[in-house]
Amino acid sequence: MPKNSKVVKRDLDDEVIESVKDLLSNEDSSDDAFKKSELMVDDQEEKDVDVEEGSDVEDERPAWNSKLQYILAQVGFSVGLGNVWRFPYLCQKNGGGAYLVPYLILLLIIGIPLFFLELAVGQRIRRGSIGVWNYISPKLGGIGFASCVVCFFVALYYNVIIGWSLFYFSQSFQHPLPWDQCPLVKNASHTFVEPECEKSSATTYYWYREALNISSSLSESGGLNWKMTICLLSAWVMVCLAMIKGIQSSGKIMYFSSLFPYVVLLCFLIRGLLLNGSVDGIRHMFTPKLEIMLEPKVWREAATQVFFALGLGFGGVIAFSSYNKRDNNCHFDAVLVSFINFFTSVLATLVVFAVLGFKANIINEKCVIQNSEKILKLLKIGSLSQDMIPHHINFSSITAEDYNLVYDIIQKVKEEEFDSLGLKSCQIEDELNKAVQGTGLAFIAFTEAMTHFPASPFWSVMFFLMLVNLGLGSMFGTIEGIITPIVDTFKIRKEILTVICCLVAFFIGLIFVQRSGNYFVTMFDDYSATLPLLIVVILENIAVTRIYGIDKFMEDLKDMLGFSPSQYYYYMWKYVSPLVLLCLLVASIVQMGLSPPGYNAWIEDTAMEEFHSYPTWGMIVCISLMVLAILPVPIVFVVRRCNLIDDSSGSLASVSYKRGRIIKEPVNLEGDNTSLIHGKSPSEVPSPNFGKNIYRKQTGSPTLDTAPNGRYGIGYLMADMPDMPESDL
Repeated sequence: MPKNSKVVKRDLDDEVIESVKDLLSNEDSSDDAFKKSELMVDDQEEKDVDVEEGSDVEDERPAWNSKLQYILAQVGFSVGLGNVWRFPYLCQKNGGGAYLVPYLILLLIIGIPLFFLELAVGQRIRRGSIGVWNYISPKLGGIGFASCVVCFFVALYYNVIIGWSLFYFSQSFQHPLPWDQCPLVKNASHTFVEPECEKSSATTYYWYREALNISSSLSESGGLNWKMTICLLSAWVMVCLAMIKGIQSSGKIMYFSSLFPYVVLLCFLIRGLLLNGSVDGIRHMFTPKLEIMLEPKVWREAATQVFFALGLGFGGVIAFSSYNKRDNNCHFDAVLVSFINFFTSVLATLVVFAVLGFKANIINEKCVIQNSEKILKLLKIGSLSQDMIPHHINFSSITAEDYNLVYDIIQKVKEEEFDSLGLKSCQIEDELNKAVQGTGLAFIAFTEAMTHFPASPFWSVMFFLMLVNLGLGSMFGTIEGIITPIVDTFKIRKEILTVICCLVAFFIGLIFVQRSGNYFVTMFDDYSATLPLLIVVILENIAVTRIYGIDKFMEDLKDMLGFSPSQYYYYMWKYVSPLVLLCLLVASIVQMGLSPPGYNAWIEDTAMEEFHSYPTWGMIVCISLMVLAILPVPIVFVVRRCNLIDDSSGSLASVSYKRGRIIKEPVNLEGDNTSLIHGKSPSEVPSPNFGKNIYRKQTGSPTLDTAPNGRYGIGYLMADMPDMPESDL
């Protein structure tokens, strides 16, 4: 035997003994569980190991620079274009001020509780949507993948809207604005107004012909619109640069992108209130129509708006929350962000209807002048008698009230002949009752109103810059809902993944900047998110309350917050919210079945929109969008339920984290590790270098299929980490 063999043997034995001590020092107090082959830990300590030690995200995971930055990120994500062009339309359509009652009730029943739930699970588990639902139950790991798919679908067309806003923003630096007047067409003999514009309006023509250069049907692609292609590329470059460093880069931009829209809205509100007719618009908006509030459709649309306004199910809420400290008061955040979102919608509604009231007043004045001239002509030719006109009426400076008085008199006297006279009532309410939403509100109605503003280019620049910022704030959360869970799970470099994601999305998004692209935007908006997200959030609720356990979750909240949340949330999560979501899902399916699938096509000859049904291939695309979005849920469930992928091969259930590095189960499980559990002395066992190992469970564990780690978890396995120093343990 060599001279130093005893020294080597002693050192080896000491190393083994020290390794065993290291292992035992990290073990929890549950000796019975330790002596079994399953190294299971106590529920509470298990979570601490998983989240704080095993993943060590407290040290390595990026964090928000301040609470304000985090709140602005959540506000920027939840407050989007829908608050400006969807909520006012729903208010107008569903009873004015009365619509706020069902909206607030549903905000308290499903909005705040589910928003709080997503914030809490993200902050507690400190991972993206894939890791969160894998942690709670590997069989439901598909929920996270479904969220990523929906986020990707939404990002594809949402950035196109930002591209449209960028185009209008770039065209606003000129006076007069290019959509102020109809263009003139010259030929050899004379000059005339563009017929398509004359039949519609200057802003309508500019939107459909100059901006989109739209085709007459979905099947007629018409090639790429190069102006919009450049704008779409610019939008994706902006998103990529902002997101490339994660919250370190996007968080700083949030200070501007989240706050600037409020500055613009307040400026528009002050300017709007000084305009003639603005009070009429606001009065019309908030005059309650209580009878409409009892209709089921109103409650369905209110529930849908609450659901999408807060960004539930997208994964962005969970991703942003996962960068918080574990003791952050996420309950306060949920209530604060929810009500900021609500009051932003009300503020936007005030602005929209103040401006639309001004626009309606201008149109009404034109109507009064035109019809007064008709009355004068009828008086001259003798069709009307001068005796029926009150003496105080002066047609050269007639007011709307005086015109309506004359109109009522003529209608009563000439009751049988009245329709042939061709007179219009010119009521400002008739103009305000024309419900407009979406692109029709932003790019046509609101844009037309701004042409009548003094210094209209300035207001146009401000408005479209606001739309860009609203869109970017939502896009940051949407992209974060894709990037964070993938980086957390597969440990891909965030910079590389962000660039790849944006490039792929841009090239796929070229379908939206064809001449028929607007019809594809409508298709994706109608079918890619609504039903899949409802199913995702229902499964999220079930996963937390039924599989993880509502009582256990409430204990986790008490541990995080330092106080017990109200029992109100207990009953909302367990009973009320799932029931309301199921009713909403059924109502949405019924509504989708009753509404003929189609789109409004712009017909150049008539200068009007015309409803077209989707062709067969279009219906296949619509169905495919819904199926692809929700398909990961059953696929992952079947794979995990039937053990089609062995955990030892590196499936998602065996993915864990240690100091920012991925840890997977080794293919070969040796008996050396379990020999310690069965009481063998270190000298009887070949040294497996335990100082460089972490906990693992035996593949034969009877509970592995249900919850690999303790009761519900991802399942940490003793994987060799040769590059990891002992201090990391």
